[in-house]
Amino acid sequence: MIRSPEQLKNVLARELDQVKITDVHTHLFSADFGQMLLWGIDEVLTYHYLIAEYFRYSQMAYGDFFNLPKTRQADLVWQTLFLERSPVSEAQRGTLTILNKLGLCVQSGDLDEYREYFQSRTVEQQIDTVFELAGIKQVVMTNDPFDPQERRVWQEGAGNQDPRFKAALRIDPLLMDYENSYKTLQTEGYEVDVSLGSRSLREIRRFLRDWVQKMDALYLAVSLPPDFKLVDDSIRTRITEQCVLPVCRELNIPLALMIGVNRQVNKELRLAGDSLGKADVRVIEYLCTNYPENKFLVTMLSRENQHELAITARKYRNLMIFGCWWFLNNPSIVREMTSMRMETLGLFFIPQHSDARILEHLLYKWNHSKSIIGEVLVEKYADLLATGWVLNQEQISQDLEALFSDNFEMFLSS
Repeated sequence: MIRSPEQLKNVLARELDQVKITDVHTHLFSADFGQMLLWGIDEVLTYHYLIAEYFRYSQMAYGDFFNLPKTRQADLVWQTLFLERSPVSEAQRGTLTILNKLGLCVQSGDLDEYREYFQSRTVEQQIDTVFELAGIKQVVMTNDPFDPQERRVWQEGAGNQDPRFKAALRIDPLLMDYENSYKTLQTEGYEVDVSLGSRSLREIRRFLRDWVQKMDALYLAVSLPPDFKLVDDSIRTRITEQCVLPVCRELNIPLALMIGVNRQVNKELRLAGDSLGKADVRVIEYLCTNYPENKFLVTMLSRENQHELAITARKYRNLMIFGCWWFLNNPSIVREMTSMRMETLGLFFIPQHSDARILEHLLYKWNHSKSIIGEVLVEKYADLLATGWVLNQEQISQDLEALFSDNFEMFLSS
């Protein structure tokens, strides 16, 4: 039995170190996808989190920077953000956490030394190392059948052969750009047209079923703007309600909604040019109320949406909220969101996902998040002890397995 706060901290630290993680949303790929899997120090340094921060200091023209070779871009980011000033932002600190976890000398600041390490590794070796160090059991990829490069991998029969990588079918082009994406369906032999006439809706459903089966996808996913609504007769609404939701219901898989991104507010920044906005949680209420046999995984990008979303999750058992997405992945906000969710929902939510696009991001995002989630749990467990409630190591182990893996798997199978 655990009787003291000090004993509690020790037990929780040991269990956190041992828990295995299912990362429910990433942009990673298995080695089967070749160069689509991004990894290594130059990819880390030229990721759009750091690019946006670099341009806070640099007066270089955006186009001139992006025309440079990746190694030269990385040199500039390293010099500007790490050598010329203290790297205190979360993305900067995360880079140093990566180096530290890989056993590289952070104090040296020697970028060439770091490059030599990665050049000595195969991608398969690096996947194994990162998964082991980060405590990863499995990750869910983001798989886009509208991307020609990725579609080719699946159609050639290679697909994903690594059981640690699970698929999620991404449908952004279908909902956000149908006037162009319907041509891809036509090319693949589906009888659709731009106005959703004739057999189009039935053929879109067939397309979704075919790709879920081909990928063995765990869920369908889409990233949406803050003004997302389903109250009109738009093409997006018709495809969502007459194609996406029926297929998800038929196959008993969730629809993952990631709401709140304002794309390309500064186009010159490219991938770093996206921003966010406050969304209307009533669209989630509408979906959960009108489609009770569907399951919804939901995350929202604006901090201002988080309390409403947690309260909504109390009302609908077909809703699972997950992660501290993108701009919310700052320690102060992760702590606030995790505490609020735990106080509102108990332990039945998914506290974090990495959203990693670079393999090594798993190291820092889970290292930082586990530490914060642990701090929140210490506080909540200490509150229980103060009431006279009895805790033991087995309970804590079970709670952590639920938060880091089992809640997701239970929701999928429900």
